[in-house]
Amino acid sequence: MEAKIGRFFESVGDFFSGGDQIPWCDSDIVVGCEREVNEAEKGSKDELKHECHMRLSWALVHSRRPEDVQRGIAMLEASLVDTNSPLQTREKMYLLAVGYYRSGDYSKSRQLVDRCLEIAPNWMQALNLKRTIEDHIKKDGVIGIGIAATTIGVVFGGIVAAMARR
Repeated sequence: MEAKIGRFFESVGDFFSGGDQIPWCDSDIVVGCEREVNEAEKGSKDELKHECHMRLSWALVHSRRPEDVQRGIAMLEASLVDTNSPLQTREKMYLLAVGYYRSGDYSKSRQLVDRCLEIAPNWMQALNLKRTIEDHIKKDGVIGIGIAATTIGVVFGGIVAAMARR
């Protein structure tokens, strides 16, 4: 019984905190990736440069700092134009979807995940992100309905109270 109660409170906590399974990245990892990119720019092969940019993009869109997330989105959008490989396109679109999710643009994030799933329909990472996005959209809808119902209740209660005083 205690386990069921514990799971209930955990699920309520996840509901209000957004409890998604997308990892976060600390700023020291971002700094390390930036250093890695700077080193790679000094005459390394294109493949190594690409790998370093992808790691930095991953770190940026998974950062807790909104400005890092926006920078990661900008990097990925700029690099998406030059992508020839479907695998690289899929990876960049996935990271863009994470970035847009982190920045609160859930519809853009869902569009990008859907495009990833067109390339790789059974890609578990994208399927999990899509489920997370949809859960967040549902949660926002439930909270919105709750706020609207509360507002209506308060207004109605005020009207009833005013009429009762007469």
